[in-house]
Amino acid sequence: MNSRLITLAVSMTVAATLAAPSFGADSNYIAPRNEWGQPDLRGVWNFSTNTPLERPAKYADQEYLTADQVAMIREEALAEIARSDGNSDQGGVGGYNQFWIEGVPIEENTRTSLLIDPPNGRMPKRVAGAPVAFGGLGPDIKGELPVRFTVGGIGKDHPEQRGLSERCLMGFNSVPPFMPSMYNNNVQLFQNKDHVVIFNEMIHEARIVPIDGRARLPAEIEQWTGDSRGHWEGDTLVVETTNFTGKTQSFRGTGVSSDMHLIERFTRVSDDQVNYTFTVNDLKAFEAPFTVEVPMHKMEEELYEYACHEGNYGMVNILRGQRIEDGTYIDASGN
Repeated sequence: MNSRLITLAVSMTVAATLAAPSFGADSNYIAPRNEWGQPDLRGVWNFSTNTPLERPAKYADQEYLTADQVAMIREEALAEIARSDGNSDQGGVGGYNQFWIEGVPIEENTRTSLLIDPPNGRMPKRVAGAPVAFGGLGPDIKGELPVRFTVGGIGKDHPEQRGLSERCLMGFNSVPPFMPSMYNNNVQLFQNKDHVVIFNEMIHEARIVPIDGRARLPAEIEQWTGDSRGHWEGDTLVVETTNFTGKTQSFRGTGVSSDMHLIERFTRVSDDQVNYTFTVNDLKAFEAPFTVEVPMHKMEEELYEYACHEGNYGMVNILRGQRIEDGTYIDASGN
C-alpha cells in the first residue's frame, strides 16, 4: 500500500455520489485578474497527490476511478492503518514514518494516472542506448561523472561523486518539471507585469521567467533549471524551457536534460486550484513526448525556509566517514 494513500484515508470522507472527475470540473470559471489584467496565479500552492504517475494495468483504458473504486481504496487504506504501528518500514531508526508524508484526498483527483498523454496513461518506451541511472541509499552505485541523479552517489572520494540533493544543488521535486514527492510539495508563484517567479520550497529553487517577449539566452549558455520564457495563451501561462545544463536527467532517471524541451502550463480553474500540466519532449531519451497533469491546491500557510548548505553536515560526514573507514583520515591536529 502506498503510504500516501494512508494519509488520504483519514483526511476526508468519500462522497457517496462521486462518479465523475472532480478535477477542474467547472469549465465556466473565470480566473480573477491582477493589477496588470493577467489571470492571478499568485499564492502558495500544494501539489501533493495520491494518483500514480502511470496507470495501473488493472484499470486498462479507464481514465477515472468510479465511486466504488474510491470507496474500496479508502477501505484498504484504513485496514492498513489498523495493521500498522506507524513506524518506518525500514526497521531500526528507519526513515520517515507516515506522519511526515503528504497526501490529499483521492476525491481531489480521480484520474487513474497523472499521465494524460499517451492516452493509455503509460510512459513512452525509453530509447535504446539512452543513459539510465537511479540513485539510492544502499551500496555505492557504479557510474560515471557527472552524477545526474538526486539521492545517493557513485563513491565517497570527493563531493562530485554524491547526488545532487546531497550537494544542495538540485533535488527531489524542485527540478523542472516538478513532480509530487513525499513532502515539501509546495510552490509559490509571484507575478508582476513582465515576470513570473516559480519558487519551489524544496532546495529553495526560484525560477525567474520573463513574459515580456525578450530573446532567449544563446544555446551555449546552460543553467541548472534551464532558460525559461513565458507567455499567455488565454488564461493559461505557458512556460517553455531549454538550455538545461545536462548535469541532470530528463525525467525518471533517463536521458540528459540538455536534450530536453520542456513546456509547462499553469491554469487557474477555481479559487483554490491551479492545474499544472507539463510536456517533456526528449526524443533521445523517450520514443515520444508525454504530458502530465497535476492539480495544485491553494495553501494559506507560508513556505518554510529550506536551509540546505546552512548547518548541513551530511556531505562532510559522508566523506570523513569514508576516510576513517579506509584509514586515511587526518584531523585538525594532524592525527
